[in-house]
Amino acid sequence: MKPQFLAICLCLGVLFPESSLASVEIVPAAFNVRSFGAVGDGRHLDSPAINQAIEAASRAGGGTVFVPAGTYLCGSIHLTNNLHLYLDAGAVILGAPQDMNVYDPTEPWHGQAYQDGGHTYFHNSLIWGENLTNVSITGPGEINGGGLVRSDGLLDKMCGFSRWSPSHRHPHLETNYPPVRLGNKAIALKLCRNVLIRDLTIFHGGHFAILVTGCDDLTVDNVTMDTDRDGIDIDCCRNTMVSNCRINSPNDDGLCPKSTFALGRPVPTENLTIVNCQVSGFQEGTLLDGTMKPSRVKNGRIKFGTESSGGFRNVTIENCTFRDCRGLAMEEVDGGLMENITINNLSMWNVARYPIYLTTGERDRTPGVHTPGRMRNIFISNVIAAGIDPKSGIQITGVPGTPIEHVRLDNIRLIFKGGGTEAQAARMPPELGAGYPEPGRLGVMPAYGLFARHVRDLELADIRTSFEKEDFRPAIECVDVDGLEINDFVAQLAGDVPAARFDSVKNAVIRNSPMLEGVAAK
Repeated sequence: MKPQFLAICLCLGVLFPESSLASVEIVPAAFNVRSFGAVGDGRHLDSPAINQAIEAASRAGGGTVFVPAGTYLCGSIHLTNNLHLYLDAGAVILGAPQDMNVYDPTEPWHGQAYQDGGHTYFHNSLIWGENLTNVSITGPGEINGGGLVRSDGLLDKMCGFSRWSPSHRHPHLETNYPPVRLGNKAIALKLCRNVLIRDLTIFHGGHFAILVTGCDDLTVDNVTMDTDRDGIDIDCCRNTMVSNCRINSPNDDGLCPKSTFALGRPVPTENLTIVNCQVSGFQEGTLLDGTMKPSRVKNGRIKFGTESSGGFRNVTIENCTFRDCRGLAMEEVDGGLMENITINNLSMWNVARYPIYLTTGERDRTPGVHTPGRMRNIFISNVIAAGIDPKSGIQITGVPGTPIEHVRLDNIRLIFKGGGTEAQAARMPPELGAGYPEPGRLGVMPAYGLFARHVRDLELADIRTSFEKEDFRPAIECVDVDGLEINDFVAQLAGDVPAARFDSVKNAVIRNSPMLEGVAAK
């Protein structure tokens, strides 16, 4: 008999014969929120009772706070050290409407913020904790954001973010904004250690279903998120495992590693593993009800950035699926370094905008930094993507003078919708510079399969591209690439369209790719 199960049963008054208890180690008793006055009828405000149960567990040195079946209308719930918050089957934590004013007020923030208000304030959340150790939120129950809002425009004004831009880095800050009770996150954790989030369902999570910033030793496993904006943001965290999660987020990012300046200094997100996860961009709620209705925006995706002050390193992503959403995005634009990233076994269906997007830029949302982001040692293998929008295939774009370095793509199959024109083939997209790093801002790419610019040491091995409707763009265009190695490349072509165009390409080696024979570097 598991001690955790025993503790919950003892709390509920379940009796066991003495023989079954003889070899069981007794753990701290569970604290049933009903014993502290929680009603669970969806109308009575239950967060005060839940917080009393948590405080009682804290006074006892830790324990399990047990939430049985029922709907618990809640404002802010305050986590503590050595706490296990367990949501039983049928238990729903329901976010209260904003007009009840039961979310905690925003904490003070001083000086110019280089990240949006959602990343700046944590206390105005449905469930939050700061500077904690040994925290678990588990169980088959549900967190329903209810009255949480997706917008943080007011918070952006309060912290100065709305006035920051690459051309306006030191705006005058107002200091007279009072705290607000704008609840906009389901779970927010800052500077916590040894955190477990498992088995939950989160619906309508506000700006973030889960936001973790500056946390160490974090595990998120078997969590379903069906929400309007970001699913989970992993910001400035070390030693994180995300596994077996399903994340539907039609209007923003699904699974999003970041490295903002929210801690007042650049901190990398590092030692991160993401395995066996699904991301999608269906209409909110339709992942949970099984209808999976297409949305107009189709965001979803796994995306690194955009906030990237501290950079990213030592990351593994494996065995993940993308459905009705954008593809994999890796964006390093705030002066940090992204390095040592291994990605393997991705399956994508009905891909919006692009399948793979790697870019660096010079936005520099980091005080005192005026240098391009850097990216190196990126290995992506075993990817199949179908139903890809004609706007863009794979993009790998660095900055003039600061190329992306050491990228290998291996065993990639891309099937495009096609329809590209000769006019689109003739255009050259603008440089990203200090702009927001989204491909849509650069327009349709001149090659349907892969566009690479400002790259050093690019390896393409076993690549296949095709289209459903004739596309009059070449399969590959490379500009300012030093060290290009292509082995076993095959592409579908329309008419007499060339397979590839090279401009300022040096040290190219092409093997086992007859259609690229005779392609001359200018």
